[in-house]
Amino acid sequence: LELRRMSVSREQRGRGLARALCREVLGFARARGFGAVVLSTSMVQVAAQRLYEGQGFRRVGTSSPSLLGTILHFQIFHYRCDLGAK
Repeated sequence: LELRRMSVSREQRGRGLARALCREVLGFARARGFGAVVLSTSMVQVAAQRLYEGQGFRRVGTSSPSLLGTILHFQIFHYRCDLGAK
């Protein structure tokens, strides 16, 4: 299952909503028999990286979104959370 475009409005941040949404996605995927959840986030989204890593995701790769991104050393980080029986 791929998690795409998760966002919490700026005024609602810091309330644990992103953590709760992430847990819900993992539970949804697990209940439907998915083996893993994957996602991507940019190198500048440090709070998102901390969130995902705190929820059990591990970084499995990096890429550059374009030639300009390569020149500027801008990276996209790819994450995966393997879903075991819980």
